[in-house]
Amino acid sequence: MTEHKAASIADKVEKKRAFRQGLRNGLPIGLGYFAVAFSLGIAAKDAHLTAFQGFIASLFTYASAGEYAVFTLIAAQATYMEVVLVSLISNARYMLMSCALSQRLRPGAPFRERLLFGTFITDELFGINIARPGYLEPRYAIGAILTSIPLWALGTSMGIIMGNLLPASLVSALSVALYGMFLAIIVPPARQDKIIAWAVVISFGLSLLLSELLPGLSSGNRIIILTVAISAAAAAFFPVKEQAENNAA
Repeated sequence: MTEHKAASIADKVEKKRAFRQGLRNGLPIGLGYFAVAFSLGIAAKDAHLTAFQGFIASLFTYASAGEYAVFTLIAAQATYMEVVLVSLISNARYMLMSCALSQRLRPGAPFRERLLFGTFITDELFGINIARPGYLEPRYAIGAILTSIPLWALGTSMGIIMGNLLPASLVSALSVALYGMFLAIIVPPARQDKIIAWAVVISFGLSLLLSELLPGLSSGNRIIILTVAISAAAAAFFPVKEQAENNAA
């Protein structure tokens, strides 16, 4: 009985320590989220969202590219189906991350733990969780979520507020930060992989071509068509497995 009690106390202490670690490791992620989300707030302001609406949108959407696409489609008065499809395509990588995290859950993990790790997935939260040894600790994930996700939502809300207060010229200048964010996303992998670089160039060219040839095609449908077509072609002609085998040889 004494040994069981000691083990229970040790388990509680370990869980508290994991929670504090999560709070600490999630804070710098949250600060980075705040800066990026502030720029997203400018896009949300252009879509005529209120600060509260932007806060709620970011509180339940944890992807910069996906959320920016949604705000852009809202501003363009896209249909619900276009918004859903673009969100699904742009955030498809999180399905793979969910599968990877599911392999690290302890056997017999309850549904609430699976729901936690399946819902709150971002590139950064995935990275710090998957890097921990052993089974995933929910308290660590909760700590990281509590110090990162609210800052993401607050950044979007503050971006909308400041976008409404600042002069139009300054808001236009801040909007450039979004393009810088996307350059930061596509340039590093494009420099490392020629196939990605060519896919980026081709996507720009085809997007311009479609806008000229089919002016009636909405931007949402154009994004959906090009994303599916180009990614499918790249996967079919240049699969990652095949590249890895050639590099190993």
